[in-house]
Amino acid sequence: MVDIDLSQPPFSLLDDAGRARVLNGVDLAYFDSDEIILEVGQPGEFVYVIHKGEIAEFDPLAPGAQARIGHYTAGDLFGAISILNGTSRYRFKVEQESLCYVMPKALFERLCDDYPTFAEFFRRGLAQKARMLAERRVESGVNMASFMLARISECMREPLIVTAATSIAKAVGRLNESHADSLLVGSDGRFGVVTKTDMLNALVMEGAAQDRPVAGIAHFELVAAGPDQYLFEALVKMTRHEVSRVVVVERDSPIGVVELTDVLSYFSSRSYVVSLELEQADDIEALARASARLPGLVQALMAQGVKLRFAMDLLAALNGRIINKAFQFLIEPRCRAQSCLLVMGSEGRGEQILKTDQDNALIVADDSDWPDCADAMQRFTETLYRLGYPPCPGNIMVSNPVWVDSESGWRRTITRWAERRDGAALMNLAIMLDAHGVAGDIRLLERLREHLFASCSHDELLLSYLARAALHFAAPLTLFGTLKKPRHGIDIKKGGIFPIVHGVRTLALECRITATSTLGRLEALADQGRLEADFSADLGEALALFIELRLKQQLAQLNGRQNSDEPNLVVVQTLSSLERDLLREALHIVKDFQQRLTHRFHLEY
Repeated sequence: MVDIDLSQPPFSLLDDAGRARVLNGVDLAYFDSDEIILEVGQPGEFVYVIHKGEIAEFDPLAPGAQARIGHYTAGDLFGAISILNGTSRYRFKVEQESLCYVMPKALFERLCDDYPTFAEFFRRGLAQKARMLAERRVESGVNMASFMLARISECMREPLIVTAATSIAKAVGRLNESHADSLLVGSDGRFGVVTKTDMLNALVMEGAAQDRPVAGIAHFELVAAGPDQYLFEALVKMTRHEVSRVVVVERDSPIGVVELTDVLSYFSSRSYVVSLELEQADDIEALARASARLPGLVQALMAQGVKLRFAMDLLAALNGRIINKAFQFLIEPRCRAQSCLLVMGSEGRGEQILKTDQDNALIVADDSDWPDCADAMQRFTETLYRLGYPPCPGNIMVSNPVWVDSESGWRRTITRWAERRDGAALMNLAIMLDAHGVAGDIRLLERLREHLFASCSHDELLLSYLARAALHFAAPLTLFGTLKKPRHGIDIKKGGIFPIVHGVRTLALECRITATSTLGRLEALADQGRLEADFSADLGEALALFIELRLKQQLAQLNGRQNSDEPNLVVVQTLSSLERDLLREALHIVKDFQQRLTHRFHLEY
């Protein structure tokens, strides 16, 4: 029997009997430097798990500088795909004399037959593999299973529906009988929501008669969700839209209501404390206290195993509320009504977990009257700094007059950027593509985005210039070897995050997709048939992995466990064998995506 660690996937997907079969069935083999273990076209005969040493993966058909496409070290596994496919697609060559555990093909195939989840680990794409592993962690109690797997349909209430002619008095009676806080009002095929607070304000503050039809005080712009969505998504919607309930809709008809109290019965954490403190903040000091809690919330969510996309959505909603409230405190209503505050960069895409530099701009209506706008924007920038958002080194902030303009002025600027096509113009267009409105009249941004699409989406030369930036950094697939110096590692932002974010952004511009998040854009590209659904899902999972690895690095720095001043540098040798395997696969997906961009926009020429 040999000593091999079977505690990590894929071997953790076996039971004790299966792992015993592995221990009894593998041998230890020695390979000398420069020895070829597996050649292109050679039938797969073994699965290899490296005990010591380094092995490189080559694509002989690729140009010389790009032939070396992978690096494997202690704990890494290779050869399984060659068995499943019949032959090896790549060459595996020893770079440093190695000891490997070798599992015969027959044993591997029997394990695949007897343990379907073990076999699926090798056959599935990155998105499916990551999802399967997450489900296994939920089953083992690592994640908040009761909440993370809960669907809205599991805790929604039956909707209380009344007609438009129902009086306020009768509506109050219905609420008292059912012990509910809200009811739905049906009117001409539409549905609105009315709450106890709405009716109390109508009766006391407005002096409304008790026999007044309740439809007159209902809100017909519903915040809705589907019954199969996750309950966590309902919490995000409530935070983003400043409401305490979500109407559950199926085939355009309401089938239920989820109240905030329903969500909290499943989920009790500091996220609600932050949301509550944020909503109750009535001045900048109180807002700053609530904002200061966000790093602790991020750490709590990650420690509890919350799926990264949910965490990003919730943090984007909370950051948006903080910035919106600061805008409300500083800017008078008249000026808010004739302007739109934009956040851009990672904040605009909803991909900012920890607070980073300010990236914002302002659109002012053409007929506005706001003489002291510049002074107000300077105060706003200083206030955001107090709230924990550092100034932008590139000065892309509303305190810079370049990033404050009228609607018609912004139209002229975008047209000029599209015509110039130089480095600065292309960068500014990319920044504006990610713009998300967080305060004021959002219609100003919607009209400006339409102008941007009309100016740029059919300009093949402009699109090719934009796409080229996604190829500036090669996927760092050759940096998985021995730690050579303290700062050695993979720049996960340059090598992983940026190529996906910018490449997807370019395709979204071509397809006139209004979503600003990379994951939302990927879903829209798949819906339009621009990307295959499986590849789109794998790209999204690769991005999530890169962001999570980067976030772990940032949290380590925040807690003083990491002295490096490089938040984007991931030292591969500190990762588990599973994380290295997923990272390697994710970087291959990035390389594939870059090749697709090259072919689509003819960048090979």
